[in-house]
Amino acid sequence: MAEAILTRLFNEQLYQSHEVLVSEPDLNRREFLKQTYQIQVTSDNQAVVLAVKNALLLAIKPQVLDQVLADLSLEEPPHPYPLVISILAGVSLNRLECAFPQYPVIRVMPNTPATVGAGMTAIAPGTNVEPNHLKLAITLFEAVGEVVQVSESLMDGVTGVSGSGPAFVAMMVEALADGGVAAGLPRAIANQLALQTVLGTAQLLQTSKLHPAQLKDRVTSPGGTTIAGVAQLEKAGFRSAIMEAVRAASERSQQLGKQE
Repeated sequence: MAEAILTRLFNEQLYQSHEVLVSEPDLNRREFLKQTYQIQVTSDNQAVVLAVKNALLLAIKPQVLDQVLADLSLEEPPHPYPLVISILAGVSLNRLECAFPQYPVIRVMPNTPATVGAGMTAIAPGTNVEPNHLKLAITLFEAVGEVVQVSESLMDGVTGVSGSGPAFVAMMVEALADGGVAAGLPRAIANQLALQTVLGTAQLLQTSKLHPAQLKDRVTSPGGTTIAGVAQLEKAGFRSAIMEAVRAASERSQQLGKQE
């Protein structure tokens, strides 16, 4: 995810390579990032804090947070305080603000389509965040897709819908293609049909502003093929299964947050 964000920031010309410093513990990974993006790299986490000018992005595994925080501690913190942006799943603003007292902190939940600039990002600002900090965070993540501001209490729901949602959609595309193969289509054609159908439908909904139910009704003619399929989906509990998947993912996110 960090590399996806980095790539999009450069593609959108929001930053130049000399303005970015990345701390990475793995030597091979450091060399790859340096050669690919011509950025500055280091294995010293504290060097990043000392060098940061406007934003510090935490893009690490939650389980190594304590170790990284120990590296980031400074006797004299920088002034003015840079914005701290965290994409760590399940790590609360309270924990982050305790680790970075007086810093403006924003908790962020992006998703994997950010890699191609089609991401959906939710941001939850902390106590010390000013309008300029919020504007900076929105600008950064608009480079990877759309951005919505929410209260932190909604972050678990965000995780269930857009954080975990790409996996659910991928499963639906796979199932749609499998259905095509079961109906006699060659695998390659079934995959192409399924993928483009999902992509086109999403674009149509976004452009037309139609409610999904309205689009479904437009495709569904009396006694036709689509209503036969819709009836089977209802019989199998399709909508209920998706809703329960989102709820389960949201509840798991909440559980992970309580394990801090």
